[in-house]
Amino acid sequence: MLGIGEASGVFPIDSQKPEYDQRMLDQFDALIASRGFGWKIRDILPALLMAGENAGCLTEAGALFLDPEGDLKPGIPFCPPEGDAGTGMTATNSVAVRTGNVSAGTSDFAMIVVDHALGVHREIDMVTTPAGLPVAMVHCNNCTSDINAWVNLFAEFAGLIGAEVNKGDLYVKLFRKALEGDKDCGGLMSFNYFSGEGVTDLDEGRPVFARMENAKMTLANFMRTHLLSALATLKIGLDILTKEENVPIEKLYGHGGYFKTPGVGQRMLSAAVGAPVSVMETAGEGGPYGMALLAGYMLWKKAGQPLEDYLNHVVFADAKSSTIMADAADVKGFQEFLTRYKNALPMEKAAIACLK
Repeated sequence: MLGIGEASGVFPIDSQKPEYDQRMLDQFDALIASRGFGWKIRDILPALLMAGENAGCLTEAGALFLDPEGDLKPGIPFCPPEGDAGTGMTATNSVAVRTGNVSAGTSDFAMIVVDHALGVHREIDMVTTPAGLPVAMVHCNNCTSDINAWVNLFAEFAGLIGAEVNKGDLYVKLFRKALEGDKDCGGLMSFNYFSGEGVTDLDEGRPVFARMENAKMTLANFMRTHLLSALATLKIGLDILTKEENVPIEKLYGHGGYFKTPGVGQRMLSAAVGAPVSVMETAGEGGPYGMALLAGYMLWKKAGQPLEDYLNHVVFADAKSSTIMADAADVKGFQEFLTRYKNALPMEKAAIACLK
């Protein structure tokens, strides 16, 4: 079995039911009918469970399999398992219609809970909340890995000159330095692609840093370039939702390592989407925190209490958060950077072709 949000990545969900899309199940069976398989698609799909339902308990045999020494005891209850998408929505209290969040770490993805059916777009995944509501997701394989690589380089340099620094402090200093950069990054450009990206139709990736000969090569511009590059592909996907599908982005919640330095990643994302971005104190916790909240919902919800009500009144009622709206200059600077980013995509394709 799977939680319905995770199951939506296995086979399309009809959120009106909610269950696997019956019409598509029939179409799938019709398409494979001539293959002679001894099964039907309904026979092999995992069962669906909604958030709050009981997914069983750890058996004695299961406990011994996980821990042969016998410290782990049987009887531990399980909630329906969810992946990064469902746990990210939960961790940011973004499970109600017209709410949205961005999870940004090694990868990044935006999820907007929608109130109407969308057309088919190669760049957009349709998934669900852990409670079964339809969600449009823009997923990008690459986010902070290139930033991490450069921070490691700076840490190595600091050690070389005898200025040993705490890695966590270095991240904070470099992220804050990015706020001092030119809004459009001063003519610097980077692609953070360690792997391919579906949104920009690339099967492989090559991290690339480039600059104009007259670019303003400062540390602030360098760091701002990499922070904006981490969001550029996400913004390309979100533009499909806002411009082609009329999905409004009124406010987003951010969580993940990209937002760990207060006010920095938050401001960059706000500049990208042109909307306020809120970050809770738990923003750096990520998916495991959201999974723990779903387990708590199963254990402690009131009878008939919806997931969004439990999160609003039990978990996040007194949660501390900050909200930032980027100023017009930040928004304009990101758009200028994104225009150059799109124009420079052939450079990334050439790097993939040439660097083997």
